[in-house]
Amino acid sequence: MRQHPNDPGIPAFQPPARLRLLVADDNPVVRAGLTALLTDRADTTVVAQAADGREAYEAALRHHPDVILLDVRMPGVDGISALPHLARLAPVMMLTYSHEAETVREALRLGAGGYLVHGEFGTEQLVRAVRDVHEGRPHVTPGATRALVDALLESAAAHADSQLTAAEGQNTSPPPSQLQSSMGQSIRSRFRLSVREAEIMDLIASGMTNQQIAAACFISEKTVKNHINRIFAKLQTATRSQAAAKWLGVA
Repeated sequence: MRQHPNDPGIPAFQPPARLRLLVADDNPVVRAGLTALLTDRADTTVVAQAADGREAYEAALRHHPDVILLDVRMPGVDGISALPHLARLAPVMMLTYSHEAETVREALRLGAGGYLVHGEFGTEQLVRAVRDVHEGRPHVTPGATRALVDALLESAAAHADSQLTAAEGQNTSPPPSQLQSSMGQSIRSRFRLSVREAEIMDLIASGMTNQQIAAACFISEKTVKNHINRIFAKLQTATRSQAAAKWLGVA
């Protein structure tokens, strides 16, 4: 480590190494804009660009970037198709306008270290997210998180509707309005989770890891673990899958 010029015993400050980025997006305006924002900064620089997944893979092999910024929808080989191959070469952060729940879930499942939706971040937030992903800390913007949570709520409501239909067929249930209310109570309210615990339980059920939940909720992993311990106690479960099944009303 370099020594401080005025005191040999004090290490001199060394800024973090500049991250080398690959930008993959089929829109040349978006590519140019990201490149202008991220090139020749003290902490980042763009070393290559690509217009589809195949070009991104070839560029990653040539340039060995520290992080790949990857769009979802591109002609030829799209981002989701290229993702598992690119994730073996460098950490990948999805950077896209697409925030459909299934797309977000699939990207995280295939190895994306983060998911940012255009319009939900500024330059400094983008750079911080890039560094987080490079260092193994997942980063998900609110729009992507909200899409996952909304999908979970729809899934739970659909399951409740199917139970209602089955109960009506047996003619042994209370009036539909009462049954619907009872189902909503049994699926959610009876567990007596706080607002934050319910939010975290939605993210657990979506398949997010503790790191991803921490990034989405802007809290530490230790805080996430503390919330999960309380959630498991209230749901009387020992595993994430058991908790998700109870929370969604399928157990």
